[in-house]
Amino acid sequence: MATETKTFKHVSYLWDDAKAAELAGDEVALLIYRSNLLGTDLRLTNYGGGNTSCKAMAKDPLTGEETEIMWVKGSGGDLGTLRRSGLAALYVDKLRSLKNVYRGLEHEDEMVELFNHCIYDLNSKAPSIDTPLHGFLPFRHIDHLHPDAAIAIAAAKDGKKITEELFGGTIGWVPWQKPGFELGLMLKQCLDENPGIRGIMLGSHGLFTWGDTAYESYINTLEVIEKCAEYIDQNLGKKGPVFSGEKIQALPEEERFQKAAALAPLLRGFCSSHVKMIGHFTDDDRVLQYINSNDLERLAPLGTSCPDHFLRTKISPLVLNLSTDENLDDVAAVKEKIAPLFEDYRKMYADYYDACKHPDSPAMRDPNPVIIIYPGIGMFAFAKDKQTARVAAEFYTNAINVMRGAEAISEYTSLPRQEAFNIEYWLLEEAKLQRMPKPKPLSGRIALVTGSGGGIGKAIARKFAQEGACVIINDINQERIDITTQEFQKAFGKDTTASVTLNVTDACSIAAAVDATVLAFGGVDIVVNNAGISISKSITEHSVEEWDRLYDILVKGQFMVSKAAVAVMRKQNLPVGQTGIGGDIINIVSKNSIVAGPNNAGYGSAKAAQAHLSRLLAAELGGDRIRVNTVNPDAVISDSNIWAGGWAEGRAKAYGITVEELPAYYAKRTLMNEIILPDDIANACFVFVSGLLNKSTGNILNVDGGVAQAFVR
Repeated sequence: MATETKTFKHVSYLWDDAKAAELAGDEVALLIYRSNLLGTDLRLTNYGGGNTSCKAMAKDPLTGEETEIMWVKGSGGDLGTLRRSGLAALYVDKLRSLKNVYRGLEHEDEMVELFNHCIYDLNSKAPSIDTPLHGFLPFRHIDHLHPDAAIAIAAAKDGKKITEELFGGTIGWVPWQKPGFELGLMLKQCLDENPGIRGIMLGSHGLFTWGDTAYESYINTLEVIEKCAEYIDQNLGKKGPVFSGEKIQALPEEERFQKAAALAPLLRGFCSSHVKMIGHFTDDDRVLQYINSNDLERLAPLGTSCPDHFLRTKISPLVLNLSTDENLDDVAAVKEKIAPLFEDYRKMYADYYDACKHPDSPAMRDPNPVIIIYPGIGMFAFAKDKQTARVAAEFYTNAINVMRGAEAISEYTSLPRQEAFNIEYWLLEEAKLQRMPKPKPLSGRIALVTGSGGGIGKAIARKFAQEGACVIINDINQERIDITTQEFQKAFGKDTTASVTLNVTDACSIAAAVDATVLAFGGVDIVVNNAGISISKSITEHSVEEWDRLYDILVKGQFMVSKAAVAVMRKQNLPVGQTGIGGDIINIVSKNSIVAGPNNAGYGSAKAAQAHLSRLLAAELGGDRIRVNTVNPDAVISDSNIWAGGWAEGRAKAYGITVEELPAYYAKRTLMNEIILPDDIANACFVFVSGLLNKSTGNILNVDGGVAQAFVR
């Protein structure tokens, strides 16, 4: 039977009767379907937040009898992309029987290991801490979400009263309790004391709703959240302007981006005093309304309420003391002005840790802020990788929504500091962190490889991405950029790759590309000057225009890109006396910078200029911890633009052979009789930036199969 299409203002109704009909009879498939719909709408729950479940009868493989099984989202994962492999499946009777061995709140963490004794499907995902919250409730389908509208009520000073009045007693209330076994018992008690309710509001936390079918649970969830959102919407502005009105005015968008690009590397440097961080910037309208408001100073120190928000955004944000007309070009003055803010934040965090720690608490983690607010400009987030930084910004935006709603209907309240600490330094959370894979060698590093739309540049960018770096795909050919960017994002994820058009002979194009890199990831650590062309002609056939073009792209391009990158790298360095991030510049030069050959006056001399410019920059930039090294390839024919435009024909003519004979000719003239591939050059570049050669600069690494004439002595 077709269901009635629902129309909502504040949430999206996405249920497709035809699709659901195809899944009829498979409750787990319907659970996955419902979960994906809920996870698609970020107004319902944030990335990675919330969990869903269903209970159904299945055959016990040991007895052959039908028994009740619960499938629930396992530890980690995201509702929007949830698959069967992301579910934990447990015997309901065994899970509920754990109440018989529960020793009380002080010992609830020990129950997590006992979940494993309740596993039905041995291929299950590990059960999450929220498993008993679903298991102790009798309903077949349950949704536990973190919608901003509901949390705004849950985090309001008189949220319980508002919930009772708004829903007429059909939504229960459970005061704040850390997720776990005890909270599961509290939910069951709330239901027992309020039979017939359609859901439960968790103080400062989120929402539980349910139904006897996947659809009933879905529509119940939407209706409850819609009612919360509508109530907030009706009350916005009744007490006065949102966040008490605007204190400062935001700059125009283009100027905000300029300021953000100028400042981000400095902030990244301060935030990377322990671990190299990746940045994210947003000037979302909701963010601007909050950070430009009169209430920012009062609300920001309070911190967030929902555990999912807090775990990703830290105890509170850092608010900068910079004006919108601040001269950010005076880097030293800006560093001097904001340095005390970071010192104060680190001290605040250490004091918070010392005041709240338990005898068995894990050691204090990085005390630097995650969220940094620049009133009038926007919000920065810094974390170990781009996805984590982006998600942190999204979660703080959720927290802003919660503050806006709570302030509109009552007064916003955050988690008490001790409760917040108990979440952040939860031993179970620490165990999860310890199980995370070891970071890859280039994690936390940002690479700009010129000409990375194809050929050698693409191979280098791919190698860096494989090893954990964020990369900027660039080229003068937009089609190559689009194809490569799509390929990289599919292989490494959308958060690891950004793209920009870059003409290395155009200073404006370079500046725009560097700004795009900074806005995408917070700075730049690795620059590979790879973009190039090749022209092989005798001195009498070589035109002045061709000579100028070679020098513009190879030499001047290397100079201008390096100059722009060095300015960013220096911004990222910390004040004198503290370790800086430093950086790497690698110049893809050529065997031809050393070896003289026929019909090569323009290209060979330009390559020689590149090589000596590399040595000069290495000598100049060592004090900034910026290493400058050279890779000298030779005869990289595969997928290389260098062989277009007559170069192959010119070299074949110079050697008295055909174009088809070139690969074999080049291989035979090497000591190792090897053909050189783009991946070989990529591996050489990785050696320089992998961390193994952090004390090496001014070096030349030949990747030519062994050309004796090119040996560096």
